[in-house]
Amino acid sequence: MGEAYRFPLAIVDGLRLDKPLRDALLPGRIVYDAAGRARRLPRYFYEIPSWEQARNLQLSPSFALWEFIQTDVREAAPLRAFPRYVPCAITMLALCLERLRVALGTFVHIAANGGYRSPRHAFSMNATPHSWGTAVNVYRIGDVYLDDREAIERYAAVARGVLPGAWTRPYGTQRGETDDHLHIDFGYALLLPRDVPDDHLGFDAERRAS
Repeated sequence: MGEAYRFPLAIVDGLRLDKPLRDALLPGRIVYDAAGRARRLPRYFYEIPSWEQARNLQLSPSFALWEFIQTDVREAAPLRAFPRYVPCAITMLALCLERLRVALGTFVHIAANGGYRSPRHAFSMNATPHSWGTAVNVYRIGDVYLDDREAIERYAAVARGVLPGAWTRPYGTQRGETDDHLHIDFGYALLLPRDVPDDHLGFDAERRAS
């Protein structure tokens, strides 16, 4: 039998990164969503050594890693250079988008700043699933730009039908709505790699103290 497959990116504990990166990623910290609910940020990340590796690594047949990490100067400065760090749940997101792409039978284009964004990104005013690696903003499907109500609502309905548990932003111009892309997310999922100890959230310490 062949050697077991290993994902080519190293898993790193965000608490062991240098302080500028910790301050940008806030690993394991509690933040609050727009409704005031507490959410715990990811602590474990895949380390991306270079842009070349991001371009060459396919997370699914149709999506490469680079598509999920396109950001501009709105991202925190320590996260604009390599190595870059992305929550482990990004692999789950890619598989979900692959399912959508197969159902649609055409290309699905992720917007810049529309994949993973750190909690220190300028768009991250509250906890957002983008900081968990579980949300994407899609600006175009095939030849259709998602910049009007009919297109956004039509493809949002398809996404919800194909992807169990998916949430899409309603059309509109108010906060929490969208009028120039389709937002799809799967909530605040934390993907725990198999080699990470089960006390990664401090559960063992809590048991010892009780």
